[in-house]
Amino acid sequence: MNVIIVGCGRVGAQLAALLDAEGHKVTVLDIDTSSFERLPSSFGGTSLLGDGTNQKVLKKAGIEGADAFVAVTQEDNCNVMAAQVAKHIFSVRKVVCRIYDPLRKDVYDALGLEAISPTTVFAQLLKEKLEPEAESAS
Repeated sequence: MNVIIVGCGRVGAQLAALLDAEGHKVTVLDIDTSSFERLPSSFGGTSLLGDGTNQKVLKKAGIEGADAFVAVTQEDNCNVMAAQVAKHIFSVRKVVCRIYDPLRKDVYDALGLEAISPTTVFAQLLKEKLEPEAESAS
């Protein structure tokens, strides 16, 4: 699988490392060169300095041959813009983005974007840990 990841923070770097280790072709984009220091020394993919919402940068990253696109920058607006460009302009088959603000999820859904909110996911995990069944199972 040919994957482009926009954002080389903790999640982006970890995902890039996991996919690379499985033999996938991975390109990571970030606007900060120091972000690439999060990638392991064994990373065999490509790291590219640039804005993941810029079509020229995305073309340089090989988006026209990408099977999947992931936007995990620190900014919800950047993630939604990059995901829209990947999905609607370049017709990438699988596009996923992170959204911190769960109240915006309906907007993302209306745009046809698959969004994951770590805020919602983590809150649900915590709630499950607090439920009585979790206490007796521990």
